[in-house]
Amino acid sequence: MKTVHTRNAAAPAGHYAQAVGHNGTLYISGQLPVSPDGSHNVSASFAEQAQMALDNLLAILHASGSTPTDLIKVTVYVTTIAHWAAFDRLYAAALGEHRPARAVVPVPELHHGYLIEIEALARYLA
Repeated sequence: MKTVHTRNAAAPAGHYAQAVGHNGTLYISGQLPVSPDGSHNVSASFAEQAQMALDNLLAILHASGSTPTDLIKVTVYVTTIAHWAAFDRLYAAALGEHRPARAVVPVPELHHGYLIEIEALARYLA
């Protein structure tokens, strides 16, 4: 097993790694819309929060030596399913033609009061 860490994404706030690579799979921990410097902006719009969470996810993916086309499965937690369409637009722009398996799960609340959290599985080539 190999842990992955990058300063280009928010550092873990608890006892976990940003990602762990094992047997060809990269397990990316849930990414909240926290800035890489650790600052929080809970009052940001959903679109801004979603973009930050995606940016964190992609930074970790790149730090592992993988690319967005290596994503296998993405799970997205949102505080209301009303955000689905806005997220889908940002997600499509970030991934282009690549379409990994995905679930968008409405939840009652997320840590710090954020509106979105994203976790993923990807092919790990390192």
